[in-house]
Amino acid sequence: MFAEKKKNSSEYSKLPNHIGATTKIKGDITSQEDFRIDGHFEGNLTTTAKIVLGEKGSLDGNIKCGNAEILGKVSGDLVVDNLLSVKSTASIDGNVVTGKLAIEPGAVFNATCQMKGAQTSKHAATKTK
Repeated sequence: MFAEKKKNSSEYSKLPNHIGATTKIKGDITSQEDFRIDGHFEGNLTTTAKIVLGEKGSLDGNIKCGNAEILGKVSGDLVVDNLLSVKSTASIDGNVVTGKLAIEPGAVFNATCQMKGAQTSKHAATKTK
């Protein structure tokens, strides 16, 4: 009556990796897939894709990624190639290097921040003079 549909590996690769709310992980992760963290992660997380840190999620360590949306707590350095979106529930303590930055009112942002896009534009403007 119910035919079981088997998923091929390309269907699974479209799903983000997920660390659940009651999960605690310690170690380093390297991936090319999206990540969502709702639990606690201690270590370094590197991905070319997007990281979403949920409102109850926390990360003690360093992040290097393509894009990030932070709703929870980060203690460590963030290197985001494109857009770092810091939501009102977020708390970031560390150093940030990003291409673009969006911070909602209410967010805690105790970080030094370097904008890669601004640095490139400044350098380009100097060359054209």
